[in-house]
Amino acid sequence: MSTAEATEVAVEITDLHKSFGPVEVLRGIDLRVGRGEVVCVIGPSGSGKSTLLRCVNVLEEPTSGTVVVDGTELTDPDVDIDAARRRIGMVFQSFNLFTHLNVLNNLTIAQRKVLRRSQAEAEQIGLANLERVGLDGRESAMPNQLSGGQQQRVAIARALSMDPDLMLFDEPTSALDPELVGDVLAVMRRLADEGMTMLVVTHEMQFAREVADRVLFMDAGVVVEEGPPEQVIGSPREERTRTFLSRVLNPARVAEE
Repeated sequence: MSTAEATEVAVEITDLHKSFGPVEVLRGIDLRVGRGEVVCVIGPSGSGKSTLLRCVNVLEEPTSGTVVVDGTELTDPDVDIDAARRRIGMVFQSFNLFTHLNVLNNLTIAQRKVLRRSQAEAEQIGLANLERVGLDGRESAMPNQLSGGQQQRVAIARALSMDPDLMLFDEPTSALDPELVGDVLAVMRRLADEGMTMLVVTHEMQFAREVADRVLFMDAGVVVEEGPPEQVIGSPREERTRTFLSRVLNPARVAEE
């Protein structure tokens, strides 16, 4: 893993703004993510983290600014957005699996319909990615037969089956019971070790500290502080960052106040 300055740029965001009516949620975000880099975005609820992620693959259309992924400007009105999105995997807080399809069919449907792969090829790729997330042998299970952590790992395998160059994670463990979080984070650690470019919105500070190349702290729609995790989490420079971390790292003390 390497820094954005030392390697090819995978994502370049310039002066990104996003408003919902009169509310400006993103207020001029500039961000570069290098190929193979893991960037974790932390911050309080309502700071714009998820909106930033959704603007990267234009699930939310930015009000102004540019988003370039692998050399393609997704904010260009003339871009083939569907083609561009095929190289971007996204994993949401909720698993968004098709509840009427078994695991393998969840992994193959987009491959067949979007990438036009044959059933046999799609199944081969799906099974390989199920093994990759530690769920080999569960291809015939229905989503309601799986734990939340297993469903989230299926969602990751589904995204990987589309051969993405970039993976976006929007608080992938926030809907999980605490005992199920570790398995999902372990999969994400392996992806990072394999060199996957990852932009991760997370409240898991230990994961960010151990896995991220860089950490961004957002508040009120701006990037307040960014740098290596040992600096941003271990020794933050900004008061807003210190206040946020004191609350998430010492919740018992906050509850007593």
